[in-house]
Amino acid sequence: MTANAFETEITETAEALIGPWRKPRQMLQAQTYDAHASIHDDATAQKLGFKGGTIEGPTHFSQFAPLGARLWGQAWFESGCLSAHYRSVCYEGEEVQAILSKPLPGTRQCQIQMVKRDGTEVLRGTACIGEPHAATALETRLTELKPLADPVILRDVNVAQTGRRQTVRMAFDQNMGDLYPFSLRQKLAVITESSPYYASGDNPWRKPIIPMEMLSVLFQYRSKEDPLPAKGPAVGLFADQEIRLVKGPLFVDEDYEVEREVVALSGSRRTESAWAKTRVFDKAGTLVATMLLNMATLKESYAPYEEEYRRLYGNTVR
Repeated sequence: MTANAFETEITETAEALIGPWRKPRQMLQAQTYDAHASIHDDATAQKLGFKGGTIEGPTHFSQFAPLGARLWGQAWFESGCLSAHYRSVCYEGEEVQAILSKPLPGTRQCQIQMVKRDGTEVLRGTACIGEPHAATALETRLTELKPLADPVILRDVNVAQTGRRQTVRMAFDQNMGDLYPFSLRQKLAVITESSPYYASGDNPWRKPIIPMEMLSVLFQYRSKEDPLPAKGPAVGLFADQEIRLVKGPLFVDEDYEVEREVVALSGSRRTESAWAKTRVFDKAGTLVATMLLNMATLKESYAPYEEEYRRLYGNTVR
């Protein structure tokens, strides 16, 4: 039934399904938040030591969709999950390849990886379908986090903090706002793996479905209206992301409700991270999807970081 979902050329080995080399497009040059440009803007990214504007992480999720559909069929679109730790940034023009290792017999979870031509790992994680039966890559990672010590940017953010419910919708020609200054139709014109499932009702559900990479856009669409009380302006990037369909797929031009909860705070030498779990409900109140997102804020992008650290903790930044 899903044989016509993608025309993507897939290489199959005894151990893995491997997608073709692709050059994802960068569509966030004009993204703004906190009234300033983001990591996807060339000048901003270069100030922070990157070569240029980076491709947004979930863009890469599209390259795994044909592999998941090949392995699991219709179940992939209804209960598929990608759980990924982003390992290195990708720039427009770079070629990347998605690799899905086949699951062990009797299991419904497997390893995923994306690499560049030179072998650099862009992301790694897990893919699965159905009811959780094993910890995903990020569920495992949550148990191993280095706790956030001496917070500055996130000092007013608390675990279990929950935002208000928001109604979101994605129509084909709807501009998705400052965070995502493009429409679904514009994305579908350049998406790495096109499908009739996305553009029309030529699928088992008889309605156009939203690609997994664009679920991230839908779920974040109104997040600026109910932001976390983080200090800014500062530049953040997606460091970890998991999208799980519980009762999918999600459809174009339908209303959903989203609710965010902070589930963890962590830190590294360069970043302060807030991990948010977004729960997504249909109009009947049924849970249809979840997203776990680690938004890592770069300490050096927050101008008064060192000054505030000294004021708060009485010593220099460690």
